[in-house]
Amino acid sequence: MKSLVLSFAMLIGLMGTAQAAGDAAAGEALSGTCAACHGADGNSPASIYPKLAGQNASYIVKQLKDFQLAMKTGGEKGRNDPTMMGMSAMLTEQNIQDLAAFFASKTMKPEETPEDVIAAGQQLYRGGDIERGITGCAACHGPRGNGSETAKFPKISGQHADYIKAQLEKFSSQERANDQNGMMHDIAYKMKPADMEIISKYLGGLH
Repeated sequence: MKSLVLSFAMLIGLMGTAQAAGDAAAGEALSGTCAACHGADGNSPASIYPKLAGQNASYIVKQLKDFQLAMKTGGEKGRNDPTMMGMSAMLTEQNIQDLAAFFASKTMKPEETPEDVIAAGQQLYRGGDIERGITGCAACHGPRGNGSETAKFPKISGQHADYIKAQLEKFSSQERANDQNGMMHDIAYKMKPADMEIISKYLGGLH
């Protein structure tokens, strides 16, 4: 009897996982409202908005849910962004999964890394700065900047430099505080404006 109950519980769990799986085609149908800022294929034409194409689905899901949480709590929890809080407010769990699946299925168009930041950017990305307690980006985002689907770390290679820099500034000031265990705040707070400029530009051409 005990094993039967356990098997049933496992079956319910698997059913829940299956129901939560995203449908890229359904996500594409929903993505029209996202296109103005993020581009029809997730490659934002404006550098102040993030590219979503090729982004890890689990990360997109987390961000949309964090926007919803901020909406519900008046910005006290989650990710506080007035525009995205409004855009995500009416999304269902399945809508979120579908949108994430759609954008994850697209290909991010890379930027280029300026020659004058390659050496310094590579050092910061791979090894950080031990003396200042800055951990290298590669520790969480991987050697090629692809992040981690399982850990919900974002793909940052190929991203707009302006957007990356803006997020580092927000993490530093805690204007954005939805990072796991405050990891990004701890790193960004120790970075100088020049460091943020260098790493933001370096990531554009990282493949």
